[in-house]
Amino acid sequence: MSAIADELLSELRGVGGSLTEKLARLGLRTKQDLLFHLPSRYEDRTRVLPIGSAAPYQSCQIEAQVLGASIAFGRRRSLQVRVQDDSGVLTLRFFYFNGAQKAAFAAGRRVRCFGEVRPGASGLEMYHPDYLFPEDTAAPLEDALTPIYPITEGLTQKRLRQLIAGVLNDLSEDQLPDLVPSSYRWTLGGTGLLAALREVHQPPVANAGWVGPSQDARNTLAYEELLAHQVSLAQLRELARTEPAPAIRLNPDLERQLLAILPYQATGAQRRVAGEIYADLAQPVPMMRLLQGDVGSGKTLVAALAALQVIGSGCQAALMVPTEILAEQHQRNFSEWFEKIGRRVVMLTGKTKGRAREATLALIREGNADLVIGTHALFQDGVEFKRLGLVIIDEQHRFGVGQRLALNAKAGQSAAAPRAHQLLMTATPIPRTLAMSHYSNLDLSVIDELPPGRKEINTVLVSRDRRGEVIDSIRNACREGRQVYWVCTLIEESENFDLQAAELAEAELRISLPGVQVGLVHGRMKPGAKSAVMAAFRQGEIQLLVATTVIEVGVDVPNASLMIIENAERLGLAQLHQLRGRVGRGSTASHCVLLYGAPLSNYGRQRLQAMRDSSDGFVLAEIDLHMRGPGELLGARQTGEAGYRIADLLRDSELLELAKNHARDILLEHPALAIQLVERWIPRVEKFASA
Repeated sequence: MSAIADELLSELRGVGGSLTEKLARLGLRTKQDLLFHLPSRYEDRTRVLPIGSAAPYQSCQIEAQVLGASIAFGRRRSLQVRVQDDSGVLTLRFFYFNGAQKAAFAAGRRVRCFGEVRPGASGLEMYHPDYLFPEDTAAPLEDALTPIYPITEGLTQKRLRQLIAGVLNDLSEDQLPDLVPSSYRWTLGGTGLLAALREVHQPPVANAGWVGPSQDARNTLAYEELLAHQVSLAQLRELARTEPAPAIRLNPDLERQLLAILPYQATGAQRRVAGEIYADLAQPVPMMRLLQGDVGSGKTLVAALAALQVIGSGCQAALMVPTEILAEQHQRNFSEWFEKIGRRVVMLTGKTKGRAREATLALIREGNADLVIGTHALFQDGVEFKRLGLVIIDEQHRFGVGQRLALNAKAGQSAAAPRAHQLLMTATPIPRTLAMSHYSNLDLSVIDELPPGRKEINTVLVSRDRRGEVIDSIRNACREGRQVYWVCTLIEESENFDLQAAELAEAELRISLPGVQVGLVHGRMKPGAKSAVMAAFRQGEIQLLVATTVIEVGVDVPNASLMIIENAERLGLAQLHQLRGRVGRGSTASHCVLLYGAPLSNYGRQRLQAMRDSSDGFVLAEIDLHMRGPGELLGARQTGEAGYRIADLLRDSELLELAKNHARDILLEHPALAIQLVERWIPRVEKFASA
């Protein structure tokens, strides 16, 4: 390990106990941690711009003469300072100020300010800019871009910059060894690791037309970071395979029995994917497989086929889902299938209480429950399996890593099966780049074929001004015996957002559609009430279901053929596609109306047009990735998984491909370097385990 990886920041001059504690909150304990705490962005304080060229919502540095300072009274008391240069006038506004600050802005003084320019009541304004008076400080302009770092409460950007600059300036090449063997660097350009770090922390004014470090410096660090993540995923995969899992004795008769019950034929893609899963289950090491399939492609049947093989071999299977609505639907489907084959299905959710809960727990503990379907309740204390052989996570992106680990740990209650096989399922297609970067420790199966007879859903964009026409279409659909979803994104009215609340929509639609049975379902309802509404909708007693996005996954009502999505411009492509997939499940032609508020932003229009033009979830996922970026696309789905400090999955896709190809070789040929590489970039790798 390099010297700086062992040198604690607490040993630096001027770093006392309080500062050490703040740095530790950022995960910064050693000099190496500090150097690899990279800027999230830069500010250009190397030049002064005329006020007349300042653009709203962009940050810049100006230098101007103070015209005067005054206190403005209104909703919030503020200090207003008017400044002027040869090109224009601008207002500096401070909501937190004192008398001395007001006095300092004397008329006639020159002031240099840096901040974001915004349109305001008096023209262009800067709110709480950084400022100084050049005649007092004789401050020259900066000669390098100013890095902006992720910080924590009580730690200033200035103090963090000083610490990093101090360590960086005292560093020599031998204190920071290059952990990537030279044979893997031939494609990256000529910037060494230390030079790349210096350029990233103290970048020159401009490089090849952009602000920030050069492409060579970026590549050096981005490749090493991507390689560290790929090595860590390879380590996790190898670690998972060191513990045995039950080798499942495959029984083709069980598959034939289940398929014979179905009123339809399994697709070729379903059979192919099932075969891939069977091959994994037959091995005495844990299966770690991600099953992707677009909305309506038949992932549930594949999960049933896998669970049936595990149960037939004497083990139990658990299916965890994110909502009680989805758990109840799975419980109905699996019970209908499995009980005809003599297998027992039980359900455990948050609403399973009292004697019913105790009875269910006893069945699971004693091994008399073959398949256990449930929500987060499955991994809670008190749930014990006799021999858990397969864990299936539906809509896996809804669960954090810790939750997936907690359920898998239930297998460890049995010495005969310390690890369970694991099948993660998602109807949210994952772009190839994200699959490589976040799921390369998993084997991937894709159901790339929809069942025959599935009809294309006609998607239209309609302005909210034509709401009356949409209500007329609902009336006509209900007269023809069809059912309708109306999806809102809030439960109650909000003064902050122009969104149609679900409760208000229900009341309005009841008035506008006399004779139509209207129901309401949302996430804050008690489980029993929610289940009752969904049951009434499934049975046709409710014709129009007003709902929040709680119905995004798992709701299957074939007679529902019209979907209205209110404020569609507020939702991402993946969520819109999931919601649209609630219709088109029967024999009737289906329609999806994306009701939007005008005017649409360019971004909102592009997103809705993509929905209108494509019904392929994989195509939409790629569009979403390029429009929103990987960070937002993963979002809360991957709570607990590591982010990237400098690598950009879109910009660095070629480097990612290289890193993926090199990771296993480096792990095998240079194991000591591989360990150091992971510790440099992912010091707490155990938190990022993709269970």
